Amino acid sequence: MTDGDYRHLYVVMEQEEGKLVPVSLEMLCEARRLMDDFNIKYSSKEKVVALLLGDGVKEISKDLIEHGADVVVLVDNPELRYVRNTIYTKLIAQIVTDQDVAAKIESVDVGNFKKPRYMFFAADSVGRHLSSTVMAELDSGLASDINKLVIEDLPLTHQIKTAGKPLIYEKTLEMYRPDFSGFLWTTILCLDNRNPTIERDYHPQACSIIPGVFETKEADSSRNGKVIEYSPRFDQKDLLVKILDRKIIKSEVDFDACKTIVSFGRGIKESPEENVKLIEQLASELDAEIGISLPLSKKPISINQTIDSKYFIPDRVIGSSGRKVSPKLYIAVGISGAIQHLAGMKDSEFVLAINPDENSPIKDECDMFIKGKMEDVLPLLIESLKTQKKVVQA
Repeated sequence: MTDGDYRHLYVVMEQEEGKLVPVSLEMLCEARRLMDDFNIKYSSKEKVVALLLGDGVKEISKDLIEHGADVVVLVDNPELRYVRNTIYTKLIAQIVTDQDVAAKIESVDVGNFKKPRYMFFAADSVGRHLSSTVMAELDSGLASDINKLVIEDLPLTHQIKTAGKPLIYEKTLEMYRPDFSGFLWTTILCLDNRNPTIERDYHPQACSIIPGVFETKEADSSRNGKVIEYSPRFDQKDLLVKILDRKIIKSEVDFDACKTIVSFGRGIKESPEENVKLIEQLASELDAEIGISLPLSKKPISINQTIDSKYFIPDRVIGSSGRKVSPKLYIAVGISGAIQHLAGMKDSEFVLAINPDENSPIKDECDMFIKGKMEDVLPLLIESLKTQKKVVQA
């Protein structure tokens, strides 16, 4: 491998009826930050390349440049109005391996350019599927549901990858995600085999990025960039699959409309059904919506089917693998404070935590901490709220 074989950071944009999905700009702004640092550190001029596919989406290109793209590769075609995974997969693979496109990105002789150095996808229902099939097509690895990124030179000794020899892996994308517990970080690397007996490259280094993790910067209207219009080549048999009708199914849980959210975690486990009923009562008194922490969506607790189907569902998960919320009041009941959960509720105006463990991480993230078991605390809160309502109504 030479350094020119793999260049640039390609970001796959998502849009819906001509409007960018928010995670697209979040990914783009993070890509801009990374590549600004990259180019300074390595005295390089590599680009942030936005891939924009759709129908009637040309006007979006300007917004992408203002948010950090150096180049927008635009594919505007009626066949791309809706995502059909097979077509999108083949087309993205075409674009990112096309030497003519690579030459237009830099306006220089690209020599032996093969593939992007890095690629970003969204970790949503579209991006999770698309990222896996694109990376299979490009014959490289994929890290999913990432919420932190660093580019570094890594010293590594590995029995298989390096045949036990110490080597430096330059310009390695370190992709971080919390493990299932939410308290420890897992670092995922996509590394070439440097062992001569099994030598091969793994590029792009790619990941899907959790929505809401990275900040969207203000648009910079002074930025200049290049738009490359790409003419797609379709396999006619792929076009035989048509989308005849399409309906967007909205989440059955509307957190955005609520000023108060009461969430619960594995702390309900001692008396799950009784504790859920207490949480329902508290939410009712506060006119609040109910959320859960990620582990509960994995059905770790035996509970009756009615409660299970109503509350132990992905739509209620708050955190980096679920929803990001910002209510005026957030009450965390029996939630210890895993990194994943904190990422989803950190923008709440006031956070009240109820937990018997005063050393739980949530204590450092809340405005008020009540040390106690929910079975003891919630009845007192509910009774107090009822009393206050009677005073106000009198």
